[in-house]
Amino acid sequence: MLVIVKSYSSSNDLKTQLIKKSMETATFAAGCFWGVEKTFSETKGVTKTTAGYAGGHTKNPTYKEVCTDTTGHAEAVQVEFDPKVISYEEVLEVFWKLHDPTTPNRQGPDEGSQYRSAIFYESESQKKKALQSKEKLEKSKKYKYPIVTEIVKLEKFYKAEEYHQQYLKRKGKGFICH
Repeated sequence: MLVIVKSYSSSNDLKTQLIKKSMETATFAAGCFWGVEKTFSETKGVTKTTAGYAGGHTKNPTYKEVCTDTTGHAEAVQVEFDPKVISYEEVLEVFWKLHDPTTPNRQGPDEGSQYRSAIFYESESQKKKALQSKEKLEKSKKYKYPIVTEIVKLEKFYKAEEYHQQYLKRKGKGFICH
């Protein structure tokens, strides 16, 4: 027997709720969040990207605060994806390819801990898969230097200011930061 506890105003509301429940999220830091967001937003199976901040100690940080390199936060992107189209392991592959995971606190010209490489896992399954993918990449000897990517539990993700959302799609005019 099926019992629906919450009532919905239309069948579209129910459909939206079911679709959202079937999506997964993953959160990554790989330098400037503009390029990370652009790369993931163009990836088949990714349904939404959000630029923000993660991994720090300051509550509700602003971009200006994060840029001081004193909040502990990294510029991060939360990725919503459909696991029927792209697996978490495939999302991890995109992450590894879009940046240099061997440079501590730096990507290209951007320097500071807010530009570090990190995977913020949301479940033990994500943690296990992230550690396995990092180990596989290390064993491949693709890089001359050790991989410094942090793999840490996501405690809180703070959405960045609206002007950072889909920045390169809206204002990039050919500029690519990754």
